[in-house]
Amino acid sequence: MRIGLLTDGGYPYANGESGLWCDRLVRGLAQHEFDLFALSRSAEQEERGWVPLPIQVGRVRTAPLWTADEDVPGTRAPRRLLARMVTGGHARPYGRRERQRFTAHFTALAASVCAAGAAGGEDDAAGGEAGAGGSGGDGRTSVAADARFTQGLYGLAELARERGGLTAALRSETAVRVLEAACRAPGTGRTVQTATVPDLLAFARELDRVLRPLSFDWYDEEGLGAVDLCHATSGGAALPGLLAKRFFGVPLLVTEHGVHLRAHYLAATGAELNAPVRALLAGFHGRLATEVYRQAAVVTPGNTHVRRWQERCGAEREKLRTVHPGMESERFAALGESGDSGPDDTLVWVGRVEPAKDLIALLHAFAEVRKDEPDTRLRIIGAPAPGPAGATYLAHCRALAAQLFPDEATDAHAVGDNPVSFEDIGGAEVPELPDAYAAGGVVVLSSVMEGFPTGLVEAMFCGRATVSTDVGAVVEVIGGTGLVVPPRNPRALADACLALLRDPERRARLGAAARARALELFTVEQNLAAFRGIYLELISHAPVRREAEAVDTDGGPRPFATPPEAHVLGPWPAPGAAPAGHTPSWAAAGPRTVCAGARGAGGGDA
Repeated sequence: MRIGLLTDGGYPYANGESGLWCDRLVRGLAQHEFDLFALSRSAEQEERGWVPLPIQVGRVRTAPLWTADEDVPGTRAPRRLLARMVTGGHARPYGRRERQRFTAHFTALAASVCAAGAAGGEDDAAGGEAGAGGSGGDGRTSVAADARFTQGLYGLAELARERGGLTAALRSETAVRVLEAACRAPGTGRTVQTATVPDLLAFARELDRVLRPLSFDWYDEEGLGAVDLCHATSGGAALPGLLAKRFFGVPLLVTEHGVHLRAHYLAATGAELNAPVRALLAGFHGRLATEVYRQAAVVTPGNTHVRRWQERCGAEREKLRTVHPGMESERFAALGESGDSGPDDTLVWVGRVEPAKDLIALLHAFAEVRKDEPDTRLRIIGAPAPGPAGATYLAHCRALAAQLFPDEATDAHAVGDNPVSFEDIGGAEVPELPDAYAAGGVVVLSSVMEGFPTGLVEAMFCGRATVSTDVGAVVEVIGGTGLVVPPRNPRALADACLALLRDPERRARLGAAARARALELFTVEQNLAAFRGIYLELISHAPVRREAEAVDTDGGPRPFATPPEAHVLGPWPAPGAAPAGHTPSWAAAGPRTVCAGARGAGGGDA
């Protein structure tokens, strides 16, 4: 079958674990054909280029979400067709009927978004996580607001498809007036009601970026209309999948290893946006998440932590199936099978150095460990997060290490004397990632915020005993094969580390159990098996959509209209190779027996 793979800032661009996951998925399901529809998030990302693509990738269509100019690749000639909604300018304006349609649909969308603030969304925008998706308040009011949101969203999508885009219309005076009226309407949240004209202009600008996929030229029989299944690899990439289902009836599968809505809330608290703008954006993203989960045929969270968020945002439990991310285990096999529990006097931390990892608490915990075990060492292995914030945080951690252990360090930059070392993978002592985990007897995770802890799974593959903080999906991943302590508690972290350092036999038992659990739950093979089954299940329930070759003599859908033999690699037998008079059963004319509800056009492997 042909899969439309929707990505947001990941594959095929060469960055991040999400890109690696998509690449493994595409290569592992070689019996399917994949068309990529990728959104890019920055110019730097596009400059880095693509990863090498396997042969089963048929077409790649990309579009940026980071450009500010109206001339966006992937849209349908916006300067020629986009409405200005004001006099003057070089673009052909909408006619009276199109202006009325835009105003009506945008009014419905704005009213729903503003009502979400009154239902709890503006509390989320202020920095909390209660009321995800704006689901609080009266149920009937929420249902009505959701209906207005879908009416407005799909109405704008149809208008953009017919007329070429929405960018100029969303930034017009008409759009700002509609937003102002919606914010001042009775029943909206207090924060939203305080929005000023600059706030509304800022929200319109952000909304233009979020809704830019509506203006893409992906929605035709050569684009998303040609695929059998849309697979959105994150919540941020799901909007084109919504439109593919709306316009062509293509089933939608959504995979989230982190929650897009939660990520928006966390990012909004640090953004340079006023509170009303954050509240409006939170209301929009909450409504959009609810619609994505409502329309998706299946939603696959990467862990239980993500699943709870999805349920809170309106996802039906019947649609949710937890599929853990698949990770490569072969590179850790030699260390994991060696039976070596590591040095008794060394703690190791492996990851990306950034504030969320809370290395400050780890250093204070190590100071407590040193009081009872003076010969213990701590090796912090990893590079700082990109950008100046990561480098600043690493410098702060180095300074704190020198301050906490002045007797061991001759100065702040001494090497070898300080019991805390900061190292990078690829150096002489740590040439490869498995060497990092081999460097310690106990692997420590001290984070205050995590999604799916990939570093913890890598330690489990290596057969290492672990001490982790109870954040994100840590408890689900570790499953009793390691010690878990509360976050931001250096004393508890130190006690757990001491308990394992002093008991090599316990470390060995926990490490062996951790490796067995990781091999059972978190390998690439189990991930591929899960999605292979989900793909076939979804396609079996979807009707054939192609008209010419996919209907029977009565005009009804013909399941398996394309025979499996059409997808066999290599040359077909030459004419006359078959016995004379022999006609394959699948090519025979006349009545045939088919299975109701199956779908096979373009996907003979269904």
